[in-house]
Amino acid sequence: QPPTMTSLSSSSTATDPPCPIAPLHNLPIPPPSHFAHLYKPNSSGQTIILGIEGSANKCGVGVLCYNPTTQTYQTLSNPRKTYVSPAGCGFLPKETAWHHQAHVVALIRAALSEAFPNETHPQTQLSAIAFTLGPGMGGPLRSCAMAARTLSLLWKVPLIAVNHCIAHIEMGRVATSASDPVVLYVSGGNTQVIAYSDGRYRIFGETIDIAVGNCLDRFARVVGLSNDPSPGYNIELEARKHCDEKPLKFVELPYVVKGMDVSFSGLLTFIEDLTKKKEFVKNGDEKQGEEQFTTADLCYSLQETIFAMLVEITERTMAHCGQNSVLIVGGVGCNKRLQHMMADMVADRGGTLCAMDHRYCIDNGAMIAQAGMFGLQFGSESMMVKMEETQCTQRFRTDQVEVVWRPKTRGKHA
Repeated sequence: QPPTMTSLSSSSTATDPPCPIAPLHNLPIPPPSHFAHLYKPNSSGQTIILGIEGSANKCGVGVLCYNPTTQTYQTLSNPRKTYVSPAGCGFLPKETAWHHQAHVVALIRAALSEAFPNETHPQTQLSAIAFTLGPGMGGPLRSCAMAARTLSLLWKVPLIAVNHCIAHIEMGRVATSASDPVVLYVSGGNTQVIAYSDGRYRIFGETIDIAVGNCLDRFARVVGLSNDPSPGYNIELEARKHCDEKPLKFVELPYVVKGMDVSFSGLLTFIEDLTKKKEFVKNGDEKQGEEQFTTADLCYSLQETIFAMLVEITERTMAHCGQNSVLIVGGVGCNKRLQHMMADMVADRGGTLCAMDHRYCIDNGAMIAQAGMFGLQFGSESMMVKMEETQCTQRFRTDQVEVVWRPKTRGKHA
């Protein structure tokens, strides 16, 4: 069965109002003349960046504008396409790379057309092109980086190499006006609890084996849930069948928190073995005895267990850092149950939860443009790369990036 590919939507991909920079408490933005050798604003004095994301099965292109008059950032367009593999299968690097190669040009055209509907040559409005340097899958990363390099040469604009994890964080900070939160970064390839200190995002806890999204995706394949729009979302739909009138059965699963770190591989093996037992019935209508459990029961139990683990290490980080706000980013971050559990914990501590929906939690081009914008405006030497320095890397940790746009104040934990 061939993989299916989602179609581009004709509706607007960017409907949010401009986001002010003041609540972020970043360093003052240097005037463009300070970095005249790096970039130039357009004729209106605005700095506009095109961002290209393609680290996994999402290929996204976003256009982001900084308006110096209002001191705001605004996403002008943010289309994306998702490679959807058949049920029971994951997405492989080669096929995913083919998908990105087939659609990145159309996405770039769509993004520019939406951002500049009245411009004959919209590329003349751009100050730079940002792309994902890593981490991610090698083939998809290289496919999108090639597009970025080509456009940089054609349009004679600089390239900005962006860390995917940093992009998630900065998009979240801007979208929710969160100045200095503890960050829970949860996706198919990453699980980290992060806090800022002394010029870098420090990792306080993380998975020691597989990521939370990978755990969810692999279990969805075991029980035959669809990959469209994503296996994790279909697990969430199954778990939502739990209600007071007809509660689902909670099946006790391994709860593995080791200090500040978590582990999901043993939990996944355990729940996979449960699906091989005679007590497991896929369809709830076939359930006849109390000792039996269904797909919905296991999805509900899996979510409750792993999200409780994530909330625990996030709360411990809050206490250690003396912070009272939490920002959830990454594809798993748009899960409503995770948001509700985190909100309950944060409220008990008198804090604030900053969360987003699928538009900015899931991989997208605008987040790459946002992180690239910060790197460009503050002249980040590590992000402003020459053509020969644009080789993608599958391993690129969050704490490797110097965050030059934030004050180098030490956190309360330092």
